[in-house]
Amino acid sequence: MAQLLESLTIDSIELLKRLIATPSFSREEDQTAYLLEEFFRERNMPFSRMNNNLWSRNKYYNPDLPTVLLNSHHDTVKPNPKWTLDPFNPLVEDGKLFGLGSNDAGGCLVSLLATFCYFYHRTDLAYNIVFAASAEEEVSGANGMELLWNSGKLGSIDFAIVGEPTQMHLAIAEKGLLVLDCMAQGKAGHAAREEGENALYKALDDIAWVRSYEFPKESPMLGKMKMTATVIRTENQQHNVVPANCYFTLDVRVTDQYTLEEACDIIQAHMKSEVQARSVRLRPSSIPLEHPVVQAGIQLGRTTYGSPTTSDQAVIGCASLKMGPGDSARSHQADEFIYLHEIEKGIQLYVEVLKYVVLAKGGLA
Repeated sequence: MAQLLESLTIDSIELLKRLIATPSFSREEDQTAYLLEEFFRERNMPFSRMNNNLWSRNKYYNPDLPTVLLNSHHDTVKPNPKWTLDPFNPLVEDGKLFGLGSNDAGGCLVSLLATFCYFYHRTDLAYNIVFAASAEEEVSGANGMELLWNSGKLGSIDFAIVGEPTQMHLAIAEKGLLVLDCMAQGKAGHAAREEGENALYKALDDIAWVRSYEFPKESPMLGKMKMTATVIRTENQQHNVVPANCYFTLDVRVTDQYTLEEACDIIQAHMKSEVQARSVRLRPSSIPLEHPVVQAGIQLGRTTYGSPTTSDQAVIGCASLKMGPGDSARSHQADEFIYLHEIEKGIQLYVEVLKYVVLAKGGLA
């Protein structure tokens, strides 16, 4: 076992270096999809592809058995301007692997893939294992995991482990995401005279409410709802014209205490601006504390928590656990990195957690 894990770790780090060196911005992941195809072909492991999503089943897949999905994404955000290193140069220094997507979520992706390889040839599985590398996660795109899940091609899935950087702790609940496009309406006028109705001021009044309002119900696991104004603009380009319209965007993180529709209705009832939800797709998700995979993680010393960030869990229609090597605080940061030992430990813990669940009785070797 130790030798196999060591070999899988070496392969994972080399694959991650290749992924870092290959730009894979959301909706532009075709080249990293080809790299993953090559990985499967080199190991004679059958796979399927839909757009830039790839998936594979364990060798002795049995439709009569329950199935666990191992999923992470291979797209990245664009590097922010404060990078001091080449974001596409997989630099190893002081035990850290630097590069865009190394932490979010390349380390998770290759560690889950290594875990899939570990179990791939086993004949004593009590669960099937399906691995899926998804696209467009960073933009919550319709052609990523949502497309793959809704296609039904993954088959029946009983629970999922979603790879995101959690320091290998157990995010057993995740907030949903509601993006609201808002418009305050006023009336144009000359700024030098008492004319018009300033839509910008009306928007600021609503934003002040957003800043101070607290939803009454608090989630035991996810805590309070959170609303943030993130964008504001007017169409006015002249300094001496009172703006007739002002547009702003709200980022709303929704707990399991409200549906996205309920949250939207509450916000609209309190604001004078018109409110339009971009979608109500990205709902809160969770897995019961008593689920075997959660209990396995707890027995291995992992802690449970509720995650404020949104992932592909939002579009996976089954119980799901978010867990992976790396640290969420590093995601989208300049000079992003993951420790090499985090990948090694991540593979070991993924394997140990799954042993408690997917191996038939007595198959703990």
